[in-house]
Amino acid sequence: MLEVCGLTDPGCVRANNEDYFLVEPELGLFLVADGMGGAQAGEHASRLASDFVRDKVRLSPLPSTELLVQAVQEANQAVMQAAARNPQLEGMGTTLVAAWYFVPADGAEPELLVASVGDSRAYVCDDRGLREVTDDQTWVNEIGRRLGIDDATLKVHPMRHVLTMAIGVSQPLRVNTYRISLRPGVQVLLCSDGLHGVIPASIISEGLMNNARNLEEKCRFLVDAARSAGGPDNITTVIVRAS
Repeated sequence: MLEVCGLTDPGCVRANNEDYFLVEPELGLFLVADGMGGAQAGEHASRLASDFVRDKVRLSPLPSTELLVQAVQEANQAVMQAAARNPQLEGMGTTLVAAWYFVPADGAEPELLVASVGDSRAYVCDDRGLREVTDDQTWVNEIGRRLGIDDATLKVHPMRHVLTMAIGVSQPLRVNTYRISLRPGVQVLLCSDGLHGVIPASIISEGLMNNARNLEEKCRFLVDAARSAGGPDNITTVIVRAS
């Protein structure tokens, strides 16, 4: 059995919210997308990609990593085609991290099948603490660190915000996949970089590990922490808990 809650906030600087999240318990699908592009294009990209993945999942007979990746890749094509048809949407794109609930037929523990593009993240939090599941598809993570640039320099590097992959930007699309075992009590956090790029992992852990809070209160704690740290970007959290 799963509990889930999501929350999004424009933050303290941005006039609009280009983040989008989906919580679809009946499908077992949970998703966060962080749009980019001029005018309303980023909002359009994040919603279009998310809704496309949901609609493809709805038609799928059983959850599988292959079907989830296919849905994300087809969402990429849909966003690119929408931008090609409308000059006002040119250059739009979005990150995306999606988790699909899967119960193995052999009676093993349920899992979340995770697919990610860009730098929206998935974390797992359990009795061993908080751990990052996904790998950012960013210049910092995929190039800067391989060049041996230290973290202090990377934090102020002019390329620190550059994505190496995003939906709507390139074809073919490279989709990273992961699996998370859902033992009772395990929490999974999906979030945009307006959260993880603003507050440290210690604060994220504090928010998730406090069992006196329900999931809604945990989402609000994390969003408020990012806002208190300046809230320079849109902030989105989705928390899934196995019970």
